[in-house]
Amino acid sequence: MTKPVTKTVLVVQPDASDPLDRFAGWFDEAGLAVRVIRPYDGEPLPGSVEADALVVLGGEMSVHDDATFGWLEGIRVLYRDAVAREVPVLGICLGAQLLAQTCGGEVVVGEAGIEAGVVEVRWRPAAAGDALLGGLPEPFPAGSMHGDAIATLPPGATWLGSSALYPHQAFRVSARAWGVQFHPEISPATYGEWADDFTGTDPDRVRVEEGRAAFTARDAEIERATRMLAERFAAVCA
Repeated sequence: MTKPVTKTVLVVQPDASDPLDRFAGWFDEAGLAVRVIRPYDGEPLPGSVEADALVVLGGEMSVHDDATFGWLEGIRVLYRDAVAREVPVLGICLGAQLLAQTCGGEVVVGEAGIEAGVVEVRWRPAAAGDALLGGLPEPFPAGSMHGDAIATLPPGATWLGSSALYPHQAFRVSARAWGVQFHPEISPATYGEWADDFTGTDPDRVRVEEGRAAFTARDAEIERATRMLAERFAAVCA
């Protein structure tokens, strides 16, 4: 049953290939009204978060690609505003990397290559009492597709989760701004489109294709876990 709308979420979608996907329906059921801004399509970003929460999705670009995607700085402006006012934030993949960079962390090309398919996140001790991640399944299964990685977390950030390939899978800045390197929002269909469009070579190509099969096989488990995360974020926004 869909709850009455009580809060609004500003969603920034940096890339046409990376939509809100499953989170759209789950947020609606939780009573969150969603406003999506697509800067890649020329839609302007506001100078402040004019909503009760902020979600920034992923994209193929790097956090260092300001020369091509000048609006990346506009996302940083929103992050600074949200963190300063303790507006709930969820940055996903590129969104997490931008959050880390904005707050003083470092993002680099991942030395271990692409992390693709299903990632299993192990929670750090600090996650136990976390408002968003505390008590979620462990290992936490979710979709993944990224080549850049967060090398250093921002000063004072709380490290919440890691994977076998890349350590900084989840973190929190201040009280209510979270970044997750994995993709809790995506479905097998979205991952399949990414896999179809992937132009890399082996061993990355192999990882992407193996990930397609793994995602499909484990989707019921993934959907249960990631839905819990979406509902937790909605509760944080309440």
